[in-house]
Amino acid sequence: MEPTIVYPARMIRTMDPARPTAEAIAVRGDRIRAVGTVSELMAYPNTVLDERYADAVLVPGFVESHSHAGTGNMWNDTYVGLMDRTDPNGKLWPGCRSIDDIVARLIEADAELKDPDAPLLAWGLDPIYFPGERLSTKHLDRVSTTRPIHIMHTSAHSVSVNSAALEVYGIDADTKVIGVVKDANGNPTGELQEMVAMALVGRLTEGRGAMFTNPAALRAFAQDGVNTGTTTLTDLGSQVLMEDEGVDIYRSAVDEDFPARINVFHFGVGVGNVSLSLEDAAKRLVLLREQSTDKLRFGNVKLMLDGAIQGFTARLMEPGYYGDQPNGIWAVSPEEFHEAFETFHRAGILVHVHCNGDQTTQLFIETLEAILSKYPRPDHRHTATHSQLTTSAQYRRLAALGACANIFANHIWAWGDQHMDLTVGPDRASRMNAAATALRHGVPISLHSDTPVTPLGPLHTMKHAATRLTVSGRVMGEHERISAADALEAVTLGGAYMLKMDHEVGSLEAGKFADVAVLAEDPLDVPATRIGEIHVYGTMVGGRHHASNVAAPVMAGTP
Repeated sequence: MEPTIVYPARMIRTMDPARPTAEAIAVRGDRIRAVGTVSELMAYPNTVLDERYADAVLVPGFVESHSHAGTGNMWNDTYVGLMDRTDPNGKLWPGCRSIDDIVARLIEADAELKDPDAPLLAWGLDPIYFPGERLSTKHLDRVSTTRPIHIMHTSAHSVSVNSAALEVYGIDADTKVIGVVKDANGNPTGELQEMVAMALVGRLTEGRGAMFTNPAALRAFAQDGVNTGTTTLTDLGSQVLMEDEGVDIYRSAVDEDFPARINVFHFGVGVGNVSLSLEDAAKRLVLLREQSTDKLRFGNVKLMLDGAIQGFTARLMEPGYYGDQPNGIWAVSPEEFHEAFETFHRAGILVHVHCNGDQTTQLFIETLEAILSKYPRPDHRHTATHSQLTTSAQYRRLAALGACANIFANHIWAWGDQHMDLTVGPDRASRMNAAATALRHGVPISLHSDTPVTPLGPLHTMKHAATRLTVSGRVMGEHERISAADALEAVTLGGAYMLKMDHEVGSLEAGKFADVAVLAEDPLDVPATRIGEIHVYGTMVGGRHHASNVAAPVMAGTP
């Protein structure tokens, strides 16, 4: 008989209201057998005591319900973002604080490239951080006038390229494509906004970046999960599931030793493989769902509607942007969106929809209401993901329609100052990422990172939702703060619920998978401002132990 292993801990937060805390957790195989006191659990037959976590705090493994597996690929390219970031191997990359810093880092990367014809690829740029002057071809041409240079903006909704890249792909003053930014003389600046314009130079990044994955990227992505206590990840928008070879990429990587569960969503319309009709794509997803394993899930779909608020490409209702900038760009037409949503809904597929602006959320609501009126479906859990400018009235309607909201709390820190001062102004910014309003109206929520847009790290995300502090130290909407307990539920059971996995993960209960985040401190017993600083020792996934790559602080009794 397989033994039952009892793991005592300094504190265990179960997220189960029937038994919210415990002294120990008992694991048999890949499942939790029981939680309780050490004496209770040691009374079970064939038990073994394992004290490796005796000085640690255990919580349910975090569930990240909006992320991208291609994050593991991003570190193959040059990071030029403003914020310091840590890669999956535990290496700290300092941020670039100015355009000159970006150019200097690119010059170093250019010198390291052996192939003179290879493009120089980078990521992490956001021009809104440098309001005095926008990065353009004149800056990138200081790096090279012969080698194509391509920088993915941190939002993944725009790119910047140099003159050599524009020339290679024939982009000039005569190019009439929405999203090709031009200067006062009508010449391209090198900035390409949203999917249609970005596709003009798409061949530069074939097989690279956040929307592409391979076994190595998946393993790096999973290790990032271990480093942050995240045991369930999503790849929210895969472009390869319509081909068997694409599915095999995931199957070859996600084996018994893979240190996370991963839920792979098909990118359903507007981006990716369009070789199949919507009906055929839906049928294929249903078949793939039946081939899911405990660690690898298929059968869900992501749809995209608009762009990024900080890039001024999200769709906003009145009063629009703070500086009266033009409204953003639809990723697909409302008609295309309705057709795709209805097709996947009728097939019984879970749909998550990218909704940054409130005009986008409104279209999501009206489309969902129309579809449910024709094709009722209980417990659908369709989700507005990002849900950044969703209003109180819209949250009431989401609740009435049985929809969820996956809220982008990390924006409060990463772009809060810019939202207050540049994009939507202090009033609307105070209402952004309104987790308190969503909970008040009974909308199920989760909180997410959208990595690589912001770093994976549910403890940091909890902190941002609980404090609503910006980089400058301002509070962006004190009345939308939520408690640390609500934030912890959002990144555990909340994420599990909107992935339809809450019967398997998200809390520490008998019969669920033994998925655990191993922490140095209790996130409900430190000031909210310190939650993001809690060290993660690693994870347990299905009873298997995985160690973080990030160096731990020196502590007595480190497990």
